[in-house]
Amino acid sequence: MKWLKPALVVVLASAGGAQTTDPAQVIAELERELAAHIRLLADWGGLTRYGSENTELILRPNADRVVFLGDEITEMWGRGKTKFFPGKPYLNRGISRQTTPQMLVRFRQDVISLKPKAVIIQGGSNDLAGYSGPATEGTISENFMSMTELARANGIRVVLASLTPVCECSPGTQGITLRRTPGKIIGLNGWLKGYAARSGSVYLDYYSVLAEGRSFKKELTVDGLLPNDAGYEAMASLAERAVAQKRKGRAPAAPSR
Repeated sequence: MKWLKPALVVVLASAGGAQTTDPAQVIAELERELAAHIRLLADWGGLTRYGSENTELILRPNADRVVFLGDEITEMWGRGKTKFFPGKPYLNRGISRQTTPQMLVRFRQDVISLKPKAVIIQGGSNDLAGYSGPATEGTISENFMSMTELARANGIRVVLASLTPVCECSPGTQGITLRRTPGKIIGLNGWLKGYAARSGSVYLDYYSVLAEGRSFKKELTVDGLLPNDAGYEAMASLAERAVAQKRKGRAPAAPSR
């Protein structure tokens, strides 16, 4: 792949798609993009990511288990100083760059088969960015509805997490709000909140504590997309309350669309 590097830098520079003052940084980003596309072709739904770990967990059931299903916002939780709910039977099932149709494909393996008490579903931002093709609020909402209905049919309580805000608030973040426009994020969050109420699910509002106006608070984000340790700490307290709230309630009837 080394022979591609000079050509890729030239192409990117001529397209005006990124900062090219640091070729090493550009090349690293291009290599990450290439690796992501290779993974997508080899395993579109991400079924191999947690397959072996799930097999072991199925043999050790836990009545208080909670699964966090999501994209990189979930996957990166616990990689810094803020750990992922230490000592609790909470499972991180996040996969970077995933969209809701991919999450739906692995929902049985990564959620239902683990027999959790509850699932927290976090996603949609990468759909808006077009990572697995064009997406609308309608197609995204259908995926959330399908996951909710699958969980409900298997006696799993549902928490629907809001999309988190974005911002162009540090070097290298130019273009984030073009792929994930604040208006579309707010619109999808409005739908999620309404559907949670209609379906008897809990709406987990990460957005309100992470946003300032319509942008990610600079002090709570690493790169305009991912939360930092302080951001994850704020999210953790909200998630704990949502899980506690869902545990108290009885599983409602089938959700209304």
